[in-house]
Amino acid sequence: MPRLSILLPYRNAAATLEEGLASIAAQVWDDYELLAVDDHSDDPSRDLVRARAARDPRIRCLDAPQPGLVAALNHGLAAARADIVVRMDADDRMHPERLQRQWAHLAGDPDLTLSACRVRAFPEEVLQDGFRAYLRWQNACLTGADLADEIYVESPLAHPSVAFRRTAILAAGGYRHGAFPEDYELWLRLHHRGHRMAKLPEVLLDWREYPERTSRTDPRYGREGFDRLRADYLGRDPRLLERRDDFVVWGAGRRSRRRCELLLRQGFRPRAFIDVDPRKIGRHFDGVPVCPMAVLDCTPRPFVLVYVTNHGARDAIATALTGYGYQRGRDWLAVG
Repeated sequence: MPRLSILLPYRNAAATLEEGLASIAAQVWDDYELLAVDDHSDDPSRDLVRARAARDPRIRCLDAPQPGLVAALNHGLAAARADIVVRMDADDRMHPERLQRQWAHLAGDPDLTLSACRVRAFPEEVLQDGFRAYLRWQNACLTGADLADEIYVESPLAHPSVAFRRTAILAAGGYRHGAFPEDYELWLRLHHRGHRMAKLPEVLLDWREYPERTSRTDPRYGREGFDRLRADYLGRDPRLLERRDDFVVWGAGRRSRRRCELLLRQGFRPRAFIDVDPRKIGRHFDGVPVCPMAVLDCTPRPFVLVYVTNHGARDAIATALTGYGYQRGRDWLAVG
């Protein structure tokens, strides 16, 4: 029995698949099986995988029972023979030590459900400033506390960078299909159920960026899907539930209030909005006053949800909250 199962779904990936498969074959750790799950390809991808499998018995060729990434992922997850499953995408590249490092990470900490790694995006010439900022933020989320404190900002893990315990993922319900990104929903569900996740500090995956990537074209990965998903799980987070009658929202602008509305529909009502814009301070939105940050000195001190998404402004808010003695995760959370 292999000690690792690599789960690689693919669809029409002939242009990049050989490079990804070669990076797997170059691993210093060779005790693995590769579950290559064909998601109804109609290009040469399937033939490329089968040709590789004819030379390498560790490769198992599977066919997804129905179209769609979630069906392919769950089909491979069910077929895996190892309890540690490593995700991989057909357009990315593993660094040679990846399998060895992530297996050791999980094997060395029985209470850890998921191990991720830092990633390097490529090709350099297509990377936009917004994506670079996201990558810097994501690569800075390393510890379990980092992930728990930042999980409502964006997805803190690159899906093809993770390795996890198969039994834990199956017990949590596997991947779910819906009007949301299936990977981010899984991270939120694991967090909600109390599973520990952490990220290795090494860059062990090259993550390909290109305009046609599913996360750029599939409506499930749009802003609305992310916002609904965040609001759903945030509304069940014990850190907020314990303070549901005593919290404030930082950000009284139209966009912040629109996203916050998804939480308010669940019956939450903030004590106040906080803003630094003097034109907003003193106004009321749906009966909730807009106050300056001095409201943070009130007794008892309110829990804070920061809905401001501009990176520079959010960093300034974090500094201000620290100055008031607020601790991220315990006293406030950022919401993307």
